[in-house]
Amino acid sequence: MMVRRNHRILALFLGVTNMEYLVSQDEMKQYDKNTIEYFKVPSLVLMERAALVTVEQLRKEKGNDSFHVLVISGCGNNGGDGFAIGRLLMLQGCKVDFVLLGKKEKCSEETALQIAIVEQYGKRIYDRIPKDEYDIVIDAIFGIGLSRDIGGIYKETIEEINRSDAYVCAVDIPSGVHADSGQILGCAIEADLTVTYGFRKIGQYLYPGTSYCGKIVCGNMGIDEKSFLETVPKYYTYTNLEDVKLPIRRPDGNKGTFGKVLVIAGSDSMCGAALMAGKSVFRMGAGMVRIVTHVVNREVLQQTMPEAMITTYEKKPFPEELEKNFAWADCILIGPGMGTGELAKWLLHSCLQKSTLPMVIDADGLNLLAEEMKDGWKNLSKGRKIILTPHLGEFSGLFGCSTSDAKENLLTYPKQLADQTGCIVVCKDARTIVAAPDRSEQYINTSGNAGMATAGSGDVLAGVIAGLVAQGMEADKAAISGVYLHGLAGDQAAALLGERSMMATDMIEQLTELNRKKEEA
Repeated sequence: MMVRRNHRILALFLGVTNMEYLVSQDEMKQYDKNTIEYFKVPSLVLMERAALVTVEQLRKEKGNDSFHVLVISGCGNNGGDGFAIGRLLMLQGCKVDFVLLGKKEKCSEETALQIAIVEQYGKRIYDRIPKDEYDIVIDAIFGIGLSRDIGGIYKETIEEINRSDAYVCAVDIPSGVHADSGQILGCAIEADLTVTYGFRKIGQYLYPGTSYCGKIVCGNMGIDEKSFLETVPKYYTYTNLEDVKLPIRRPDGNKGTFGKVLVIAGSDSMCGAALMAGKSVFRMGAGMVRIVTHVVNREVLQQTMPEAMITTYEKKPFPEELEKNFAWADCILIGPGMGTGELAKWLLHSCLQKSTLPMVIDADGLNLLAEEMKDGWKNLSKGRKIILTPHLGEFSGLFGCSTSDAKENLLTYPKQLADQTGCIVVCKDARTIVAAPDRSEQYINTSGNAGMATAGSGDVLAGVIAGLVAQGMEADKAAISGVYLHGLAGDQAAALLGERSMMATDMIEQLTELNRKKEEA
């Protein structure tokens, strides 16, 4: 009962209908152990079920022809999965050759039994790849426990497979991909399909590992949330638009009901950031937007976004007017294209010291904040909800590390910064991480594409998150949902225009389509 309750509470807390856990190798090993020892499911039964779901998926991908299949196995249980998969394909009419890399006496008990079964069927076990042509290769060399660089016969075999024209199916994870970090351990199988078991693995979704996985399918082979007992995974992701619950759109609402966002953005040399941030706020359903910006941007904004109200400044602080804006708003977004001069610094200080509204701090706001934090200014939130949205360069300034160090520690540093500052941290990279100070679980975003690495993309994301916060969404949920929706908008823009040609404004237009889909669901 405790297991189901913990899982259900987490799902309700996150406000999702169906999220996916991403587990580490240690977590998966523990869940496997719990299933075998606590629930008394024999290891061999799990192995057979893993083989069944793999064969089923292969048939979905490749059809029911009698293929020529090569199974390459190691001595661990991953190798046993491979022998079982090959046997089932053989019994379905495929011609199957089996290779064992390693000595039989070093095989696990389950793998040794699978080898004995295959041999009883009269099959020879090779120690190298036969000189033949294959339609499908089953990679069962290493499982999720690999932690050392690959060399010798293993490296030679992997490189030979990668040179072949065969369709490659990786068992659980491509051999050579680190299950926790996604790093390549010397070399790795380049799979067309990865069938993983129980839960998706973190390293399958972090670069460069994800580039080696091909299509990833998670099969149910008898290990589910019940196997957590009291240890819930640290990471999760969204995999479907249905996973996101947007704020309810009241039929009797008005423009004030749906939230008012104060966007402090743009400078005398950069108007586009204010425009894109403001439009994104509107596209996510907020009722009203007021943009605080340099006076030179007034005319452009009035012509391109007449729906927004505008407050302008030139050279001097305007405390009374700004405080009136604070009183009007439900949420503040500050930073995009704002610059880092004295007036910009005053604006940031005013937001932090004169207002208690929830805030999204982005771009130049983060660069200014990094300077303040060097002087020991750590706990920013003081009970209010603040969302920081740094890319890796901005993150390194906030955290006090190099950009390469931040990238290397993407799974740990954002959480540390969240705990230090009391803020929700959205660390933007090819895989964006969202960490909050008040819970241990972290979100890894898996939507989006390389076409989103374009000017203005971050301004759009900041606007999306601020728009959700203004509508009453809890700040952590707004950050997570905003990141996922922003990535989906990027995916739709790439499908329509191509990654090379898409621009940030194209993502704003795709937000409209996403919202329409949510309303129709």
